[in-house]
Amino acid sequence: MRVAGLSWRVRPRGVALVVLGLCAVVLLMALNMRIGDIPLSLSEVFHPTGGAYFVVMELRLPRALTGALVGAALALAGAITQSIARNPLASPEILGVTTGASVTVVAGLVLSGSVYGGASGLLSSLGIPFLAMAGGLLGALLVYSLAWRRGLDGYRLVLVGIGVAAIFTNVKYWLMTMGDVNDTTRAMVWISGSLNGRGWEHVVPVGLALAVLVPFALLGTRSLNALRFSDDTVIALGVRMNLARGLMLLAAVLLAAVATASAGPIAFVALAAPQIALRLVRSAQPPLLSSAVVGAVLVVAADLIARTAFSPFELPVGVVTAVLGAPYLIYLLIRLRKGRS
Repeated sequence: MRVAGLSWRVRPRGVALVVLGLCAVVLLMALNMRIGDIPLSLSEVFHPTGGAYFVVMELRLPRALTGALVGAALALAGAITQSIARNPLASPEILGVTTGASVTVVAGLVLSGSVYGGASGLLSSLGIPFLAMAGGLLGALLVYSLAWRRGLDGYRLVLVGIGVAAIFTNVKYWLMTMGDVNDTTRAMVWISGSLNGRGWEHVVPVGLALAVLVPFALLGTRSLNALRFSDDTVIALGVRMNLARGLMLLAAVLLAAVATASAGPIAFVALAAPQIALRLVRSAQPPLLSSAVVGAVLVVAADLIARTAFSPFELPVGVVTAVLGAPYLIYLLIRLRKGRS
């Protein structure tokens, strides 16, 4: 299909990646749900009865679904951000979105002593999801306004985002020094990115965000395809550049903020998943659906590793993604440097 000079076609590699990725997500979720104080077989996971039904449906399925949905949301946010910035190093975490969400949530945890309820005033009525989205929007707005100089340059956006993220990180740790040791401990677990104790109340917000924002992002695919060119070319193609950037960036911010609210700031998924999908599909820029599926696979697989690698001890899933993602970031930096030279 060709609209306004821009091609929009279905790639066989992309379709295959989405189908195989969804199968991998289901298999990894099933393997994850076998693990626990009450070991289950795969047949009990897929067809739970009696006591296994409660274990699967109320305890383990919400955790597995939260991981898959959070991974998809972070990866989709990363794909949109990288397309807008025209930079493979751009992601919600580097651009201050997840760190902005983190600092407001930590402030709520430390200053109120509550996570979901039990506090007075703003936190008890609106909760952690509102704080995370407000912080993510604040971080994105601050980075966008500081990086704007008669247009938006990808490298300037990344550099400004790294600086703002560093400030938010320092504020976050400063807030933690002010709180009670129990509140600070809860905040530390949250900022590590953990799926432990996730319930249906964590699944629903991310599911709703994806249900609304995935179709919106797909409708904006043609605009994203145009935004990879220079500003003059984008205008010549008839795309309202600033409006398209603003709306798509808002979608990325909301996706990242809701995902962070549900599982904490899980590192490097938004950075790595779109680039992995891009190389598998061999497209000009990160494919949206493929990136979301790859992100879901990464988080569910990381959670499986976190639960089994040092059994009976369990690591936060964000620790595993950080360990795996840091070398990938170095690899991207080396590739960018070689490309420029």
